[in-house]
Amino acid sequence: MNDQSQQQRSLVRSLQEYLRGIAGGLLFSLPLLYTMEVWWAGFITHPLRLLIYVLATFSLLLGYNRYGGLRRSASPLEVAIDSVEEMGLGLIIAAIFLWLLGRITAEMTLNEIAGKIIIEAMTVAIGVSVGTAQLGGGEGKQQTDSGMKSNSSLDDPDPTPFLTKSNGDFGGQLTIALCGAVLFAANVAPTEEIIQIAVESNSWRLVGFAFVSMLLGAMILFYSNFTGTQRFSKKRGIVNVIYGTVVTYAIALVASAAILWFFGRFDNMSLITCLAQTVVLGLAATLGASAGRLLLQ
Repeated sequence: MNDQSQQQRSLVRSLQEYLRGIAGGLLFSLPLLYTMEVWWAGFITHPLRLLIYVLATFSLLLGYNRYGGLRRSASPLEVAIDSVEEMGLGLIIAAIFLWLLGRITAEMTLNEIAGKIIIEAMTVAIGVSVGTAQLGGGEGKQQTDSGMKSNSSLDDPDPTPFLTKSNGDFGGQLTIALCGAVLFAANVAPTEEIIQIAVESNSWRLVGFAFVSMLLGAMILFYSNFTGTQRFSKKRGIVNVIYGTVVTYAIALVASAAILWFFGRFDNMSLITCLAQTVVLGLAATLGASAGRLLLQ
């Protein structure tokens, strides 16, 4: 029974590392995923240069995982495996988000698709590595504390409500979430890419944006053991998760709409285009409203 419990904890910890890696990859690379010049670089870059780029990134991952990664005492083989996993995760994340943004389609050639994914994925992979290692919720510290302390926190009968624990009140958490959303969304809101993506996105793609945004918010706040999450959700009941996710996404949409209006992106635009821009930018804003809230305090 003890072995089974240890295996479950190990599986949960591994899943949390992957989730933190996904969040870290997006945190550090999201502006590039929205950048037209990077899309074009993937289209025009010679395959030899792409290969050199991949090898250079892999070398960086090996170095970081050896000297600054999550398991600094790992063997060379473990370092190499971690680096390969991070590279693979970067490729998957880049492919999914480029498809969601409409930058890769079935009509494109294989060379164009591969070039765009590779160009974006290398930065994502480095973000995955850094996120996995540096954005954890203090696992090591918790493990050095007494086991009774850990168990008591798990058995705490007080279901801490979402957005009420830190900074004293609900309003304080809303303010910090809004700051995080603005911080992330403002990086890409003034660009032409937001309008281009919004105009080219159909209703189903916009639904996909909303779904992925809320999924990211829930993942970061409740399941990744991200830095600071313990202060928000001792209990992860479905009601608490849904409530926290909806509030986070609502804040992100409000911040997105306000920033787009400020930069004049709603001027002379139809209502549906304004809504599409808000949903597209809402992905970045949600990342800021969730991860940013945890990191800014």
